[in-house]
Amino acid sequence: MEKYYTRACNFYYGSNSKKKISQKISLPLNGNSLISFDSIELITRKSKRIININKINKLPRNIKKKVFLDLKNIIKKKIFSKLKFGKVPILMGVLNATPDSFSDGGKFLNNKSANKQVKKLLNEGAIIIDLGGESTRPGAEEIDSKEEWKRIKLKLSSLSKRKCIISLDTRKSFIIKKSLPYKVSLINDVSGLSHDKDTIEVLKKSKIPFVIHHMRDSPKTMQTNPSYKNVLLDIYDFFEEKLKLIRKKNIKHNNIILDPGIGFGKNLKHNITLINKISIFHSLGFPIMLGLSRKKFIKDLTGVNDSKERIGGTISSCIYSSLQGVQILRVHDVNEVNQALKVFEKLQLN
Repeated sequence: MEKYYTRACNFYYGSNSKKKISQKISLPLNGNSLISFDSIELITRKSKRIININKINKLPRNIKKKVFLDLKNIIKKKIFSKLKFGKVPILMGVLNATPDSFSDGGKFLNNKSANKQVKKLLNEGAIIIDLGGESTRPGAEEIDSKEEWKRIKLKLSSLSKRKCIISLDTRKSFIIKKSLPYKVSLINDVSGLSHDKDTIEVLKKSKIPFVIHHMRDSPKTMQTNPSYKNVLLDIYDFFEEKLKLIRKKNIKHNNIILDPGIGFGKNLKHNITLINKISIFHSLGFPIMLGLSRKKFIKDLTGVNDSKERIGGTISSCIYSSLQGVQILRVHDVNEVNQALKVFEKLQLN
C-alpha cells in the first residue's frame, strides 16, 4: 500500500492567524494560535498535492484516517521536560570544548574562556547550553572517550552550578554515564543513537530526555557524495523507525526532540529541501530542532557574499524556520539571532 505523508502549509501569523482560527478557516500549529495553516501537502513517493483542510473529508476513507491522525500531532501543543515553547523558538547556545570544530575550534578549551562564553550565551538569551567535547564537522576523526571526558568534565561541573538547561553533545554511552551526576537535562547524539549500541540502554535506565538526530554514516565520511531517494521522506522514515525502536526498548516518555541534521550527510539541495519543507516533521508529534548556525549551505547560497561568521545567513534561515513552527534553534551567535527573532515577533506575530 502506498504510504502517505502530511505536511502543514499555507501559514497565517499573528492576529490574522487568530482570526482565521476563530472562523474555522485554519488550524493552530503546535497549539500556538499565532501560527496556523489552512492547507496540507499530501505527499507520496510518486506524487504530491495541496489540499485545503476543509476538503480533507472528501478524501478516500483510508487516506482521510491517516491525515486526521497526522493533523492531531500537528496541532497539539508539544510538551517537553523543563522547556516551555512560546511564540518564537527557544535558543540553544553552542559551547564547543574542542580544538577542531568547524567555526570555533580551540576558542573554549580552557575553563576560564568556556565559563566566560557560557555567561555570555545565557545573558544573551540562551535557554539551553549544548556542551560538546568531540568535533563532528565533516571529515572529523573520532576521539577516545577518555579524551572527550577530559575536555568537558570541569566545564560540565561549572555548568551544573548555573541556572540553565544542560545539553550534552556526545555519541558515547561512556560520556553519558559519566555526566549523569552533573544535572544534564538533554542528550544530543548526532548519530541518532546509532554510534554506540549501549546508548539506548543508558537512556532507558536514566530516563533522560534526548534528541534523535539524523546523520548519514560518520562525520569522517558523511559528506562523501551523500544521496537519497527522497531526502525529506527518507529522513521522515528514519525518525519513524527510530521511534519504533525506542518504544520497543520500553522507553515510554515523550521527552524526545527531532533534528534532521542540516549539513550532516547532505548536499546543498538536500539542505534546502529540508529547511523549505521542515513542517512535515510536525506530524510525528515531537518538537523540532534545527542547527543552521554558520553552516556551509550559507556559503553555497551566497558565494562572494560569504563571511566568516555567516550571521546574516544564520538569521535569515532561523527566521524562515520559525515561520514553520520549529521550536528550538541551535546557534553560536545567540545575541544576534535573539534580537532578530524579537524584532520579527513584534512585526509579524502581534
